[in-house]
Amino acid sequence: MRAFYISNIVSLATLAATNILSGHQNQQEFTSIEEASEVFSRKISLSPLLSLHRDLVKIQSITGNEHHVGTYLINYLKNHNFTVEKQLVSSAGTELVTSSGGTIQTKHDRFNIVAYKGKTRKTRTLVTSHVDTVPPYWPYEVRGEDDIWGRGSVDAKGSIAAQIQAVEDLINHDQLKEGDVSLLFVVGEETGGDGMRAANALGLEWETVIFGEPTELKLASGHKGNVGFSIKAKGKAGHSGYPELGINANSVLIRVLAMLDVLELPSSEKYGNTTLNIGRIEGGVAGNVIAESAIAQIQIRIAKGTATKIKNSLLDAIEITGEEDKLVVAFVSEGYGPVDIDTDVKGFETIVVNYGTDIPNLQGQHKRYLYGPGNILVAHSDHEHLSVSDLEAAVEGYKSLIIASLSSKK
Repeated sequence: MRAFYISNIVSLATLAATNILSGHQNQQEFTSIEEASEVFSRKISLSPLLSLHRDLVKIQSITGNEHHVGTYLINYLKNHNFTVEKQLVSSAGTELVTSSGGTIQTKHDRFNIVAYKGKTRKTRTLVTSHVDTVPPYWPYEVRGEDDIWGRGSVDAKGSIAAQIQAVEDLINHDQLKEGDVSLLFVVGEETGGDGMRAANALGLEWETVIFGEPTELKLASGHKGNVGFSIKAKGKAGHSGYPELGINANSVLIRVLAMLDVLELPSSEKYGNTTLNIGRIEGGVAGNVIAESAIAQIQIRIAKGTATKIKNSLLDAIEITGEEDKLVVAFVSEGYGPVDIDTDVKGFETIVVNYGTDIPNLQGQHKRYLYGPGNILVAHSDHEHLSVSDLEAAVEGYKSLIIASLSSKK
């Protein structure tokens, strides 16, 4: 018994000592992480690129609420000796369709920003991206020694910060002159592109336009087309105990969606399959009430053919169900087919992307490039982030694209 008691005392003492040492080690590791974070934060504050990116991401700019980030950018660009124009896109109080298919009334004016050096607003090359983000807002955060997290850190405030820094670097090294390059930052890209479409009224044309979106630092050779629409089912309300006396809008909608979910859509070698995503469904008011109405929001990424052909195929398929008298189909916009993009600048890998951009919304006969830092697979998510090294590399990538665009013959 005595030996057992002594053995247990020794074991307990050993365990206590181990816990103390482990706790001390954990405290050291925690302190080390804290110190690394503080060093990283100081690095960001001392870097024009990283501090600009930080300030942009810290400002919530979900589509419809771009006013404050736009105001920040105007002040930043003016303070860095750019001539800045503000183009009104929609006034405060305007009703705006959201990415979820609902509507909001904007609290502030929404505007695009055009910036250039000197007095020459007509330039050979345009560098552009969008200031709006998808919801919800996720705050700016630094993690480890190289990662920056937050809504818009990738899509597309990483591109904006790198684009501005690239243009400033080239100006500071006398590699750009007045009339070479201008900047355009637009609203509304995430919900149909009203900002870029408004930019067509600026009365400007360019030889080359460089669009900023997350492409993993590769040149995108093209992206899928896009068409979005909603289907609203109309029913007849009643007590759920007597379903024969009503028409359940949910049931009508479910039958149509089940058919669309297996609808055969065109494919291509370059872009793969045309895909249909049933993104949002809402219907009815309670479990014991026959649903009087139901609605679904759907997005199609087009791999082959025109948006018109895809829309006609959808309408034909819905007609076959025999439910068309209970349905209202509304397309968000005209949509567009697959978009081929230029990749003739040496030194870049290429990539095909499945998301949509503002490229088809900007009219003109210009060359067009799509490039930017970050990975689209983390954009629109709760883990949106990119590395400092990607952001810094993007500055050099944009500089190469700008120089190449100005080296071509007029």
